[in-house]
Amino acid sequence: MLISTTIIENGVDMPNVNTIMINNAHSFGLSELHQLRGRVGRSSRKAFCYLLIPPGQPLTAVARRRLQAIESFSDLGSGIHLAMQDLDIRGAGNLLGAEQSGFIADLGYETYQRVLREAVLELKTQEFAATFAQTEQESNAAPAEMDYVADCSIETDLELMLPPSYVPQEGERINLYRELDSLTSDRDVEAFEQRLVDRFGAIPDVSRELLRIVPLRRLARTLGIEKVVLKLGGMFIYFVGEENEAYYQSAAFGRILGYLQAHTERCHIRQKNGRRSFAIDHVTTVTQALDIMREMAGTR
Repeated sequence: MLISTTIIENGVDMPNVNTIMINNAHSFGLSELHQLRGRVGRSSRKAFCYLLIPPGQPLTAVARRRLQAIESFSDLGSGIHLAMQDLDIRGAGNLLGAEQSGFIADLGYETYQRVLREAVLELKTQEFAATFAQTEQESNAAPAEMDYVADCSIETDLELMLPPSYVPQEGERINLYRELDSLTSDRDVEAFEQRLVDRFGAIPDVSRELLRIVPLRRLARTLGIEKVVLKLGGMFIYFVGEENEAYYQSAAFGRILGYLQAHTERCHIRQKNGRRSFAIDHVTTVTQALDIMREMAGTR
């Protein structure tokens, strides 16, 4: 067994060395430990790495997690897992502030991105709305449509699903639901629909209605609608709070008001707890709701 005592000091590769001892390992960072461990061992030569810490000295919680991580992830290709552990231990930080918060580890990356988008939209449409409006006026470019909500949620009592009789395997159905939720354009939905037909045959009505949720949610978001509820034979659309003055002066809200004025016999305005909402009668399918949303957006 050849033991190296000069690798760290000189930073040279020693091809025949297969053992490294790292003293006071608890004082190194996780990436440093991973790099040092990689200095020994070549192809078929098995290597050993010993992490030494002073006896009887208590370790901090962070140091213990680092040592446990470097011990657990030792297989080839485990660098990505160590990187995620390092992100979890040190925290990813708050992009809108100075403190290191580590919210990504608590919320998950996708949720963190959604929360970040909502925070940026809130700043653009509320606290700094006047600044953005002034910037657009000073520029010669045509004003662009602004997003007023990061996403739109859909609630319904309608039967929308991929039935087990259509997609028998539960795992496959879950994967298809996830894929459908990630779609963003009508072209993506059409391609997804064609793949369903190719793999499983003619699409049932409850599944075809489910596919219409994607364009419905996308159009609702572009119109500044926070939530769409399809229940009890009607459609209820909910908007952002009154503090978002920029939205209620926008062209998007103006188009919705235009639809309301053109269909007074089936539309009703409601307001509760500072939130405005519209109720539209006689909407019993997602397809009908999508047609209404397209008329509001002027794309029908």
